[in-house]
Amino acid sequence: MTFGFANLPDAGRYVLSNATVPAATLAGNGGGVDVGEGLSRVDLVIDDGRVAAIARAGSIEGLPAFDLDHGQVWPCFVDMHTHLDKGHILPRHANPDGTFPGALAAVEADRDAHWTTADVRARMEFSLKSAYAHGTRLIRTHIDSVPPQFPASWPAFVEAREAWAGKVDLQGVALTPINNFLNDAFATRLFETVVAAEGIIGGVTFMIPELPAALDRLFFEASERGLDIDLHVDETADPNARSLRAIAEAALRIGFEGQVTVGHCCSLARQEESEADRTMDLVSEAGLAIVSLPMCNMYLQDRFPGRTPRWRGVTLLHEMRARGIKVAVASDNTRDPFYAYGDLDAVEVLREAVRILQLDHPLDEAPHVVTTSPADILRRSDVGRIAVGGPADLVLFRARTWTEFLSRPQADRTVLRGGKAIDRTLPDYRELDPLFGG
Repeated sequence: MTFGFANLPDAGRYVLSNATVPAATLAGNGGGVDVGEGLSRVDLVIDDGRVAAIARAGSIEGLPAFDLDHGQVWPCFVDMHTHLDKGHILPRHANPDGTFPGALAAVEADRDAHWTTADVRARMEFSLKSAYAHGTRLIRTHIDSVPPQFPASWPAFVEAREAWAGKVDLQGVALTPINNFLNDAFATRLFETVVAAEGIIGGVTFMIPELPAALDRLFFEASERGLDIDLHVDETADPNARSLRAIAEAALRIGFEGQVTVGHCCSLARQEESEADRTMDLVSEAGLAIVSLPMCNMYLQDRFPGRTPRWRGVTLLHEMRARGIKVAVASDNTRDPFYAYGDLDAVEVLREAVRILQLDHPLDEAPHVVTTSPADILRRSDVGRIAVGGPADLVLFRARTWTEFLSRPQADRTVLRGGKAIDRTLPDYRELDPLFGG
């Protein structure tokens, strides 16, 4: 059996039979047969581009059928922390040593020299073509919002969002140093830009004396405008980096009612357990959501020339999930100085997250981190799950079991949008050559 365009029934109503589905992605857990390891065997009836029924495997008769032979079916993915504005600049400005300071310097140099609206838009387009072909439905991207860059980058984002609406939905987050919120003129202009673009406000936190005041200003202004907040937090091995706790305290102090998302939180894993426990208790109380970026953080953290890294760079995801904190994983950077690799493929993100964060034994809940959990955090509970009445935006795999799914890249997957297979041809890197003088 080979998946592909020719194998799907040419009918408005048909059944994907004998499918293996992660139960974590089934709204209401469906009506399938439990086959262990959090997997369920189902028949999925597709009617006019939507999921019309989820039934016990082998129970649907009388319809054109595509027999998956126990192959897995997933909902399209959610990638909730990316940097589309930085993507694919590595050929122009590589990181000289793979370190965090090296990445900052390389990105700043490339941004100052090249980031016109056209340049940012072209690289976003390439990234979105890749994500779409891999099966991603919803992306949140951070957008460098430092003067004079953000007047060029935000129009590129808005144009991309409009062009890709219905294929890959986009959310944009302003990314700026936290102390900028104490600059009245800058903060006002940035908030106006974000509101006009229907975006999310965010930033990068640092352990500075002004941190509580800057957070209070951020939370107050975001509350006044009805904006959610998404922050880069403690992306360092320094155990004294504790802005995560300051953010939770600020959210509680202000009584913030929007969604607060925090990414990275690397230093938490370097702190004494009692200290980390107190912080996570506050995070739970404040209702913060956490996104871990395992590939990028393993690449950057604890990197020194000629020395083997001693830790993985990721945060305490298991302990957070045990407290009921919403957690997810995401791609982060793609072929730029912060992460030299990647292709905005959520399957790669999940596969590496399972290994790096040990999300296995059991694997039952692992699918949540690239499907339902990030969808809920991003206030899009209509995606990242398979539901009766929901769109037939699905990803079909030959892999039947977890070991088959996680052991290979799944390059032969089939992506359905509205019940029809899309062309999964990935963009050729040569498309970017004009940006690099090629």
